[in-house]
Amino acid sequence: MVDPDGVIADGVTDTQPETTEIPVAGTPGYSVFVGRGLYPRLGEFFGPRVKKVLIVHAPTLGARAEVLRAQLSERFEVVLAEIPDAEAAKRVEVAAFCWQVMGQTDFTRSDAVIGLGGGATTDLAGFVAATWLRGIDVIQLPTTVLAMVDAAVGGKTGINTAEGKNLVGAFWAPKAVLCDLDVLDGLSKNEILAGYAEIAKAGFIAEPEILDTIEADVDAATDPTTPQFRRNMELAIAMKARIVGEDFTEQGLREILNYGHTLGHAIEHAERYQWRHGAAVAIGMMFAAELSRLTRSLSDDAVDRHRRILDMLSLPTTYPAGRWPTLLATMKRDKKARGDLLRFIVLDDIGRPTTLTGPEEQLLFAAYQEIND
Repeated sequence: MVDPDGVIADGVTDTQPETTEIPVAGTPGYSVFVGRGLYPRLGEFFGPRVKKVLIVHAPTLGARAEVLRAQLSERFEVVLAEIPDAEAAKRVEVAAFCWQVMGQTDFTRSDAVIGLGGGATTDLAGFVAATWLRGIDVIQLPTTVLAMVDAAVGGKTGINTAEGKNLVGAFWAPKAVLCDLDVLDGLSKNEILAGYAEIAKAGFIAEPEILDTIEADVDAATDPTTPQFRRNMELAIAMKARIVGEDFTEQGLREILNYGHTLGHAIEHAERYQWRHGAAVAIGMMFAAELSRLTRSLSDDAVDRHRRILDMLSLPTTYPAGRWPTLLATMKRDKKARGDLLRFIVLDDIGRPTTLTGPEEQLLFAAYQEIND
């Protein structure tokens, strides 16, 4: 994994034998750390002025949160805030609960938040940190594949509304992101595969090596104990780090990270957020590939490769035909739209994303017909 100079790939450097540091440029910049045994080092990542720490955690992670509280208690006053699981956490009422806890315990601008959980938890924790006293430090401890490669990395925070996903939020860079692979060992295969949709997305838009690895041995590629899994994870994180470092507030380049997300978010909304994000995005990527075939130069082989790889990952690629009117209405409210114009990330080829603005609804419907079940 490491060459003689210690460089892994594209600015990814090995800082310890078991820890990879992936820097994210910007003001402020920060780093994503990938490895094992990172949680015992958590105290190293706080600034010297921090006195209080709020650990925002999902219900299933109460025991791990207690361990972290005991670990940090010699140096900090540690408060726990248990929030609902999955997308139920991303509501203004839950954010208000966290603000109440912080107000009652006198959190100041020099204190900090920890987000311990999956993508919904890290999104909510980041939003709470971004809005408390107009912004305090947050350290993200993602505990799922999805959160490690996507939600916790880019500094996007947000909550959902009745009208759509992530319509309220802020860009707020974390102090650090610790991707401790130890926490993945206990996850079910279905959980890992759902999160792997975002790794596959990185392969489709920028890192074809990921796709090659999946096709060569999907079991090894999706096993958290293998070098192939770690390599693909680090490639996906490094890709996102490069893009976020250049375009933190999504004014241009960062938009390519939305590949598959326009329809994917509409499906999540239609399913009342009971679907896993990765499953919805997988269908969204299949739709985007079909739209790319109709509007750009994406080949039949590249579209077929999408379907083959997503099938290998046991991710869905179809959705019911009768749901199209609802999905279209939801997409028109999506934050990626510009005025009345829908915007989609499409591909000229694998690894060559571009933006499609204002496609005719007939084209969208034609692409959707290709993914009907």
